[in-house]
Amino acid sequence: MDYSNILSRSVTSLQPSGIRKFFELLEQMPDAISLSIGEPDFQTPWHIRDAGVYSLEKGWTKYSANAGFMSLREELSKYLKRRFDLEYHPANEILVTVGGSEAIDLGIRSLVNPGDEVIIVSPSFVCYEPLTVMAGGVPVRVVTKAENEFRLTGAELRAAITPKTKLLILPYPCNPTGAVMRRSDLEEIGQILRVTDVMILSDEIYAELTYGEERHVSPANIPGLKERTVVVNGFSKSYSMTGWRLGYACAHADVIKQMTKLHQFAIMCAPTASQYAAVEALKEGDGDIAKMRASYDERRKLLRGGLRAIGIDCFDAKGAFYLFPYIGKFGLTSDEFCERFLMEEGVAVVSGSAFGAGGEGFARMCYAASEACIKEALVRLERFIGKLK
Repeated sequence: MDYSNILSRSVTSLQPSGIRKFFELLEQMPDAISLSIGEPDFQTPWHIRDAGVYSLEKGWTKYSANAGFMSLREELSKYLKRRFDLEYHPANEILVTVGGSEAIDLGIRSLVNPGDEVIIVSPSFVCYEPLTVMAGGVPVRVVTKAENEFRLTGAELRAAITPKTKLLILPYPCNPTGAVMRRSDLEEIGQILRVTDVMILSDEIYAELTYGEERHVSPANIPGLKERTVVVNGFSKSYSMTGWRLGYACAHADVIKQMTKLHQFAIMCAPTASQYAAVEALKEGDGDIAKMRASYDERRKLLRGGLRAIGIDCFDAKGAFYLFPYIGKFGLTSDEFCERFLMEEGVAVVSGSAFGAGGEGFARMCYAASEACIKEALVRLERFIGKLK
């Protein structure tokens, strides 16, 4: 059979994730140091695991409501108010999903009609553009700049908006840059959007991982923006629950109703053992978050200081667990630099170009790794760039 005439043209036109190439190379080098995988190196805290195990031992393995257990949505409502001063009704404004990725997909498909334009910050995580294309939308890339600490500025947003703009995706704290948007930045965004019908999808999966005195601020915290914002979050990063595949979306009831409709046809409900574990995480996990965030902050400082000491420019990222140093001055493309670094020194980092054209000249380095690995990676990096000079 000629599958080129059978497979969906929308799917075959998509390029594979640029991150995968580095993971595949890494799999062939079991002794390599990895600063590439965006995954916490902590185990899921035991009391959270225990809650999931207990649910299986008790045989609590039936379907949940499509939107998730009401007990979980009630705890999410309390958590969002306690941690971020966000108010969402558990009955009709919160949807539990299979990871934050499903919530992003549902949000885009529920809002975007064929031909609608979707503004996507670049560099940013790899899923936004393909999901937009699959929904029939038109990606509009806005390249953020290192001199602005990769924040979206009001001027950049104004220049990108057209009569066809339907959705703005705000991925802050940002993967891969570690950038954050402060309240003043979001207030400027709000002034621009209030006179439009443009919606916001705010990917806040790293909301708990910010460093310094200022905590995360959501667009939904800004007056006049809550009703136009879909907040996406999950348990993967803040509670080190990547494999549990549990996320959630919060929005106006009319939006959640449509997202739930898609969810019930495609997924039915999120895994129940994961939901029971998540209830425990929300009730008793604030201390776990604080412990992991403090550890990441120490590693952030270690990697940032080490990069600067060997002459690599890197802005002081305040969120997630990534640094995004500039490596363009060494005369190689981002792909070339990262591939050679892996092959010659056995250290895996991800090319900035994997996250869009705005990432060319940079590399993503994940500091969710041990201090020993970070220190050795810095030794090898200094040796590598010495060969390039």
